[in-house]
Amino acid sequence: MSHNAESTAFRSALEVIRAVEPRVADAISAELADQRESLKLIASENYASPATLLAMGNWFSDKYAEGTVGRRFYAGCQNVDTVEALAAEHARELFGAAHAYVQPHSGIDANLVAFWAILADRVESPALKKAQKRQVNDLTEAEWFALRRELGDQRMLGMSLDAGGHLTHGFRPNISGKMFDQRSYGTDPATGLIDYDKVAEAAREFRPLILVAGYSAYPRKVNFRIMREIADSVGATFMVDMAHFAGLVAGKVFTGDFDPVPHAHIVTTTTHKSLRGPRGGMVLCGPELADQVDRGCPMVLGGPLPHVMAAKAVALAEARRPDFADYASRIVDNAQALADGLLRRGASLVTGGTDNHLVLIDVSGYGLTGRQAEQALLDSGIVTNRNAVPQDPNGAWYTSGIRIGTPALTTRGLGAAEMDATAELIHTVLDRTTAGTGPDGAASKAKYVLDPAVAESVGKQAADLLTPFPLYPEVTLG
Repeated sequence: MSHNAESTAFRSALEVIRAVEPRVADAISAELADQRESLKLIASENYASPATLLAMGNWFSDKYAEGTVGRRFYAGCQNVDTVEALAAEHARELFGAAHAYVQPHSGIDANLVAFWAILADRVESPALKKAQKRQVNDLTEAEWFALRRELGDQRMLGMSLDAGGHLTHGFRPNISGKMFDQRSYGTDPATGLIDYDKVAEAAREFRPLILVAGYSAYPRKVNFRIMREIADSVGATFMVDMAHFAGLVAGKVFTGDFDPVPHAHIVTTTTHKSLRGPRGGMVLCGPELADQVDRGCPMVLGGPLPHVMAAKAVALAEARRPDFADYASRIVDNAQALADGLLRRGASLVTGGTDNHLVLIDVSGYGLTGRQAEQALLDSGIVTNRNAVPQDPNGAWYTSGIRIGTPALTTRGLGAAEMDATAELIHTVLDRTTAGTGPDGAASKAKYVLDPAVAESVGKQAADLLTPFPLYPEVTLG
């Protein structure tokens, strides 16, 4: 039995938990087992290191720490100051940013901090001047309404959902859609690629306050130099949400025109996904927005989570190591190998391939909806998520697409040969699955038919594929 530090730490933690609520301990153990045994292809998921995971389970969880480093509303935060300052330092050095704010609890929170920072910074009004340097939250009701009148239209231009944009970029179901009058830019119907001339045309017509770039399901690079030029041409603040591809920026796979940090006024990200840290968010900006961003708590956020900021510091320190650049490069190599394998087997891919960490399969060619494909693959030990494709006839719930990504499998060490084998397994499942029917005999968008023997066979092959690449080999619980 292994007695290394990682195994000892996790086994001991589970014993302590089991003494209080054994069902929680069992669920934690089961989650590790499930992740070890399945092909995780969800583009927004990864595996954080044992050091990052352990940094979240400690006494920092017991601390309130509203405010920022050196300016807290609670006493006794000197150790929180240390880990927050370290996380911000690593973020600045890793991304070449002038300022980093590491308190956001999620990507949505990071975006809200950015939106309100932009709004507060862009306003030069009697109401704000009368309030002097107080936060927007502190304005009197009369000052607030005067400020809103002088703000005029709060307009945001971002990528449409079916083209690969994100819900937090001004869409109605999210709070951002209630804050802003939103309009979308899409992609070229023939190529699936961003048409920058069309974006510029939309910006000239709409005159947004904020131009947002970034995506959750666009499999290509974005030219942020061109996007900044478009923003400047209409006096918009240029914001980039790099939550999905932050690891590729950190690993210097995306550089020059494709690195958002030198071009954007403000950049938001999550710290998990391709960055391989804890679940959380972060904002990067220049000095002109730093003061407003640092007011994220209490303007938007509740109390910071010091234990997660400690984990962010650990993960960002890991990302500054030379081996992370190699990891980031292999993510893209694997995504392209996976895309090539699918194309050779006749799959239809949005944009015909990928430049980043994700691949978007249009499963309508298999006669399936995304929901049917997602569940059939899950039955076969392959974890993906359904996703809309451009001009999707099935909408955002059933969808016509499956989004797959390579950050997690790359962390496990799989390479091009394994990506080709994975493409074969995916194609086998999709090719052998047929759409089902409802009780009335009508075609169903959710029900499907897959021979259990096929699912079992693919699941075994998936497990065999993973055997040489154990997940957390340094951790043994039994």
